[in-house]
Amino acid sequence: MTDTYPHHLFSLRVENKSGVLVRVAGLFARRGFNIVSLAVAPTDDERFSRMSLVVDAESAPLHQVRDQLDKLVNVVEITEIEPSTAYQVELALLSVKNDSSRSLFDVISAHGGAVVDECPSSVVVKLDAHPNEIDAFIRALEPFGIIDLQRTGRITMTPS
Repeated sequence: MTDTYPHHLFSLRVENKSGVLVRVAGLFARRGFNIVSLAVAPTDDERFSRMSLVVDAESAPLHQVRDQLDKLVNVVEITEIEPSTAYQVELALLSVKNDSSRSLFDVISAHGGAVVDECPSSVVVKLDAHPNEIDAFIRALEPFGIIDLQRTGRITMTPS
């Protein structure tokens, strides 16, 4: 699935040290580049973490982003990811008013969502999917009354 917005996707291998995330985010803030999504997690090698970084293409030309990232000492590897070949996913958790109607649960099911908690007044649902699918899921649930919403940010991977 392609993006509806122009983005640059990067996978960074960085040293697993304190302050690296702040340095990467600070670099973008100082240059006025808009970070759309940033997710960080350890890798199988405890010395490194993996950052999935999505940058607004209109705020930052690709070569400038790469050049700036290359200057950071703790960045070990930069991989530019082509959106059309990447598997992209994020997780969304939503609290929705529980009207106990079958249609609410039909919408959740139709989008591949799952109910993770339910009480008389609300339902907590989750969906892990491409960001565009998450957007569609949110739009489909809006008529029921979204109480709260949390998204993780995008992570990306390409086949080896």
